[in-house]
Amino acid sequence: MKIIYFALLLFISSFCLGQNQEFTIHSNGLIYDSITMNKLSYIVDSLNVSFGKCEMNTVYKSKSQNIGHIIRLENGLKKRAMKDMDNAISFKDFIKKYPNATVKKDELIIKNYYTNYKKEQLIEFSQVNVINKRYNYSVEKPVNWEQNGKDYSKTWVYEESHNSITAIYFPSNFTSTTLKEKYARMVGYADCLIDTTVSKFKEDAKRGWVALPENWRDLNIIEKDSILDTYRSTKVIGSCSQDESPRRQALEMALLSAETVNWEIFLKSHLDIMNDRFQSVAYSNAMEGYRETYINELEMLNIEVFNLILGISLRVENPAENHYHSSIYRVGRALSETKNKEEIEKILLKMIADNELDYYNRVLTYYLFLNYNANLKNEESRNENIEKLNKAVESLPEFLKNKIKSKDD
Repeated sequence: MKIIYFALLLFISSFCLGQNQEFTIHSNGLIYDSITMNKLSYIVDSLNVSFGKCEMNTVYKSKSQNIGHIIRLENGLKKRAMKDMDNAISFKDFIKKYPNATVKKDELIIKNYYTNYKKEQLIEFSQVNVINKRYNYSVEKPVNWEQNGKDYSKTWVYEESHNSITAIYFPSNFTSTTLKEKYARMVGYADCLIDTTVSKFKEDAKRGWVALPENWRDLNIIEKDSILDTYRSTKVIGSCSQDESPRRQALEMALLSAETVNWEIFLKSHLDIMNDRFQSVAYSNAMEGYRETYINELEMLNIEVFNLILGISLRVENPAENHYHSSIYRVGRALSETKNKEEIEKILLKMIADNELDYYNRVLTYYLFLNYNANLKNEESRNENIEKLNKAVESLPEFLKNKIKSKDD
């Protein structure tokens, strides 16, 4: 049995290591050939007539956010500290009483509501870390812990682990502001273009494997639609991060969608490729730099690509059900490949400097610009952009600006 198990692992490892070929690039320089691009252009031309009928005046609220002080306290004093927090000890008195506590002052905190894999409804108080975006402190509480209209001013939230506690003190209450019309229209445009009422996969989709027949182009529309239905009913999950089969499934779904006039499935499939949003049994970032984003395919169509990407990158409290959320890292890289770099740079820098945009979205846009700039091939352009970015950062509130500057030192 051990020999069989070892052989299986060896096979999977060799299979994963062997997946080194991204998609075929056709004579037009795209992953979709001229036939497919012509069909997509025809679909978009038809859709553009109906875009004016979309509901584009929805009022969107920013994510609920606050400025808090994060505390970490190791074993020994944590029981006494939790009792003090339950008794509403002031932040000043807490620091005086527990001088060995690790303290991070004036951190941007986002409040999220979500359901975990155990079907438990939770509130997550999460740090937006401008120093190290890959790690942040967070505290979770059950939803019923929060009373309606709860004012968090001068309150503590904490979470106990085996040998420590993580706590956040809030000097003031959470706030949520209304997004300006131009940003709200970006979110609305993305929802209109993507069509949040249709899912890429069916609800009863099962894990499995699909393959596109070699003669698929010769099939009639009914046969192609039947194959697309099979694809939507089958979730291909990678055996490892190097396994390209989920991405290849998305590409083939995009091709079939173009043939069967299913724009909503096409766009979701292409955005998944751009954002590298796929399941695998094991994950590592070994292939991140290798996988392309393919923004040029969208730019060749008559759609507002920047509004689409920014619309899925802004974060709001009341998104549409099934709203598509981008990966800031991936779309930053995608934007670095745009033919209109000067335009997107101006848009992003204005958003960072916009005092009427909420803090969280300004920080996200800051990271979006950083990822965009890091992927530019021209070193002179990168250096010039850093100067422009530093100027935009000056418009941020002191507590964010100081953290960004300390990160750069």
